[in-house]
Amino acid sequence: MRQEKISAILLAGGSGKRMQSDIPKQYMVLGDKPVLSYSLAAFDESSVDEIILVVNESDMEYLKDNILKQYPVKKPVHLVPGGEERYLSVYNGLKSITDTDFVLIHDGARPFITVEMIERVIISLREYPACAVGVPVKDTIKIVDTTGTIIETPDRSMVWAIQTPQAFSVPLIVRAYEMLLSHLQKEEHDKKVPVTDDTMVIEYTLKYPVKMIMGSYSNIKITTPEDMIMGEALLYSGN
Repeated sequence: MRQEKISAILLAGGSGKRMQSDIPKQYMVLGDKPVLSYSLAAFDESSVDEIILVVNESDMEYLKDNILKQYPVKKPVHLVPGGEERYLSVYNGLKSITDTDFVLIHDGARPFITVEMIERVIISLREYPACAVGVPVKDTIKIVDTTGTIIETPDRSMVWAIQTPQAFSVPLIVRAYEMLLSHLQKEEHDKKVPVTDDTMVIEYTLKYPVKMIMGSYSNIKITTPEDMIMGEALLYSGN
């Protein structure tokens, strides 16, 4: 009987715009290492079988020289060029995997992912073909219209902040992405559709239930200069 295969897609194609830097956020130094190296190390120590790094084509040589050579990993690593939008980058990553049963998709700018969290996601996948980590929000959330006027206050007990990794059976997530892209082509939509995470693709196309798994409030995404300050604090507090 063939042993199940699990792939991890790490998205490392972001820019430094919101970071107000010429250096993409995933390559900025946190502590004494690049942001991307932390999540790369966590997945290397996990039970996934391979790591797909989706990166801007112009950054590939930089990544090889400054990440993979400086912080080598034991698992097979494959480099895949990213797309213009996040969802296109994910789809490029999905197209690169073969004979894989499950896939975990993670933002390379989330350095505080742990091996323990990755393993909990993998265990959950065997019961739930679509799942993601997240945390209940602490603040009251407001829905606001384009004029800045509050139009709704959702029940805080039902509102979670989604994180990554987000994980799926491969046939399910590939089908969802193919349906999304087919719909966009038929409708001739602007390619910059507001798909900001992978569970949205499942919700939008298949209406398939996604299981939420408790993540960590430390599992932040490094996006702004303030996030770097918070990341340094988390790092030196022992996370």
